Amino acid sequence: MSSTSDLAATYAALILADAESEVTSDKILALTTAAGVDIEPIWATLLSKALKGKNIKDMLSTIGVSSGPAAPDAAIASTQDTAAKPVEDAAPASDDGNDSDDSDDMFGGGLFD
Repeated sequence: MSSTSDLAATYAALILADAESEVTSDKILALTTAAGVDIEPIWATLLSKALKGKNIKDMLSTIGVSSGPAAPDAAIASTQDTAAKPVEDAAPASDDGNDSDDSDDMFGGGLFD
């Protein structure tokens, strides 16, 4: 099925839902034929079966709304909160009493050495 046929069948289903009419393969075929787009009857049948018992208007109004992963704004806020906190020294305290920062020596020198 071409993208034009896909769109025509989908739009036909939306038109039927908006008119609060049952979405059937016969009605989809009638609308697409009236629009001058020929589709295979099997595609109209498959679309009508896929939408049977579904509230298409509710489906459209909830597109993009999910209870899945956190929203990007929440992730950004979380990152900003973390960035605002002071970073604790990850290197363990040395037992020799020397409080100098030896972490650069551990990896072969500092960033700009």
